[in-house]
Amino acid sequence: MNSDSSITRREFVASTSKAVVGVVLLNQFPESAIVPPPANKKRLAMVGTGHRGTGMWGKDLLAAHGDWVQFVGLCDSNPGRLESAKKLMGVDCPTFTDFEEMIARTKPETVIVTTVDGTHHAFIAKALEMGCDVITEKPMTTDETKLKVILDAQRRSTAKIIVAHNYRYTPTRAKIKELLMQERIGRITSVDFHWYLDVYHGADYFRRWHRLREHSGSLLCHKSSHHFDLLNWWIDSDPEVVHAFGHLEFYGANHKFRHTHCRPCPFKNACQFYFDMTKDERLVELYAANEHYDGYLRDGCVWKEDIDIFDKMAVQIRYANNVQVSYSLTTYSPYEGYRIAFNGTRGRLDFWMHEKQPWPIDQFDEIQITDNFGKAEFLRLSRIEGDHFGGDSLMKEKIFGDPAKPDPLKQQATVRDGAMSVLIGVAARKSIDSGGPVSIAQLTDLVPQAIKPE
Repeated sequence: MNSDSSITRREFVASTSKAVVGVVLLNQFPESAIVPPPANKKRLAMVGTGHRGTGMWGKDLLAAHGDWVQFVGLCDSNPGRLESAKKLMGVDCPTFTDFEEMIARTKPETVIVTTVDGTHHAFIAKALEMGCDVITEKPMTTDETKLKVILDAQRRSTAKIIVAHNYRYTPTRAKIKELLMQERIGRITSVDFHWYLDVYHGADYFRRWHRLREHSGSLLCHKSSHHFDLLNWWIDSDPEVVHAFGHLEFYGANHKFRHTHCRPCPFKNACQFYFDMTKDERLVELYAANEHYDGYLRDGCVWKEDIDIFDKMAVQIRYANNVQVSYSLTTYSPYEGYRIAFNGTRGRLDFWMHEKQPWPIDQFDEIQITDNFGKAEFLRLSRIEGDHFGGDSLMKEKIFGDPAKPDPLKQQATVRDGAMSVLIGVAARKSIDSGGPVSIAQLTDLVPQAIKPE
């Protein structure tokens, strides 16, 4: 950096880091968010009592918001897992294997849907039909036909859907949104976005139910819906055309040996991807202890020949406001994180996130803003402890702690937001299969808008 035209990087960081963090945290935790608990707790029911449901939406939710909410029912197709869930969550509510029976008997106000992605649509639509609000895990669904079921049910109902796009809530991503809204780099023209899953996290998707399209819609829906929602939110426009490439060339049949699952595997000493789930008491209690009910193996083999999703993906997206995006997802990287860069008419915003890494780094995030014909600035923000760098707790605070709290950054995702993030993944999957571009407007009756509708 030229010292004649700019303060030094060290000077800038020293002078701005505390102020920037203070602004972000002030936006996330205003005094108005502290409200007294209601006289009657909100009645919740959950369908899908796996790791995510019983953890983030179960035990963790009750620990933070137990004065505001109570679980009146739990539902799962696996009766053994239901009993494990009650114990892990610390609740004593009725359990059901029949979803409609649970709704009819327990009369919840809100239903939390945390089942396998490919079944979300059925539970969302039925909950709306029976008069319940819905909080659904992302992705909202996995294809355009199931999405139509949800959209039609929403139009017939007065109840609402909230999609759990928690990535919007992390302070650093919120700061990026704030800078883009301020047009700090001018009007956005294009975005480069590349996500890397390491050989531990990435492999886990290929040993679980996510490995099959019928359940997950591929990682373009299950994992990338997080990333596509961030893009839609940051760019503040709807996707219009998608062209993608992808392949399965690392996991699946691309190996010389395989077995049903890891625990009895005769190749465990030779396989670098051997996963000993017996070291995790929670996984054993939820899954291993109950696999005789439904045959689901939490430690499935990543080399199974039935795997039909992609392990490398590259997606080109054109938005209705003419912003172009280059996106990629790699599932067998030696490190975990992502790079994103926004190119604007007055400069560029860069951010590089190490989510997990084999080398020690300071626990802070740094956003670089480079002006055309000018200086580079570095905004340093401390990371917040907690799942997804504080995003989970901040999202639940908005939903349960103070729903009326102002939302100037529009962080709470709506049913349309959930739909648009899914549609990019569906379009990308179809594009890979067909070899050509796919128009978003051809998939549903949602018409892409240059500026996202309220």
